[in-house]
Amino acid sequence: MGNDINRQVRLAARPTGTPGPEVWEHTSEAVPEPGEGRLVVRVSHVSLDPAMRGWMNEGKSYAPPVEIGAVMRALGLGEVVASNTPDFAVGDTVTGVLGVQEYVETGPQGLQKVQPTAEVPPERYLALLGMTGMTAYFGLFDVGALAEGETVVVSGAAGAVGSVVGQLAKIRGARVIGIAGGPEKCSWIVDELGFDAAIDYRTEKVSQRLKELAPDGVDVYFDNVGGEILDAVLARLAMHARVVICGAISQYNAEAGMAGPKNYMNLLVYRARMEGFLVGDYVSRWGEAGAELAGWLAEGRIHSREDVVDGTVDDFPDVLLRLFRGENTGKLVLRLQQA
Repeated sequence: MGNDINRQVRLAARPTGTPGPEVWEHTSEAVPEPGEGRLVVRVSHVSLDPAMRGWMNEGKSYAPPVEIGAVMRALGLGEVVASNTPDFAVGDTVTGVLGVQEYVETGPQGLQKVQPTAEVPPERYLALLGMTGMTAYFGLFDVGALAEGETVVVSGAAGAVGSVVGQLAKIRGARVIGIAGGPEKCSWIVDELGFDAAIDYRTEKVSQRLKELAPDGVDVYFDNVGGEILDAVLARLAMHARVVICGAISQYNAEAGMAGPKNYMNLLVYRARMEGFLVGDYVSRWGEAGAELAGWLAEGRIHSREDVVDGTVDDFPDVLLRLFRGENTGKLVLRLQQA
């Protein structure tokens, strides 16, 4: 690829607690030519996701850990700039696991063509029209088995997945209570996204507010945070409730280890279930979900908010920390500016 340089961020050490600068190594190398049956993508957008924190840890999980010295794993979007495969042409826009780097030489497996427009910006394919939207859709409808008229509580409600979950629940005729941090986020999910109520966990006692807002109990709880908030909702379950475990961002940097739920026996008392899920298990049905989400978006029944930060790959470590400080509203994306 001529004299082009690929700047990258690699994992240099396993973090303890919040990942600091010592965890990362900033490297650069020449951009390779594509091998037989492969292609080169210039990365324009990097997705910032809470799951990244788990990928840094050593140990058994749903995905192998990022190896020390490897480019940090990340979903992304970019343009094909060289191709040795009939599956993709130069100029195609694609999404997939591209890594925290400016270019990637890769095979076609796992890449998906997308078509951004003036109305649908590229970053939306990392948000509502990408894995974020799929996670909300299948977590709420399949795992949560939501029925019309039920009461739904979602934590991390102003985040990427949570903000979509609440809107989907409203479309299906549910009553929705969102838990978020700060007055701006709480106002946004109620006034703009249509949630019925919001609880500010920073200034309000979640357990008390749940008693007031869900006197008959919670039918579906979509959990993105874990910890004390999970326990508070477990104390307010309705009969045959479903607790959907999507994530536990409040616990990811806990140096003493994750705190498990104390109120889990309510699952027995209320004949409820608590279930985790991976969106990748539903990949064969992403087409149907994507079509439905796109339809609701076009009709104005659902909104997608992308929190886009302009910078370079070197800014990735600092931008990632915004997730754990609760500074993002909607889907956090790093839009790469060419150095």
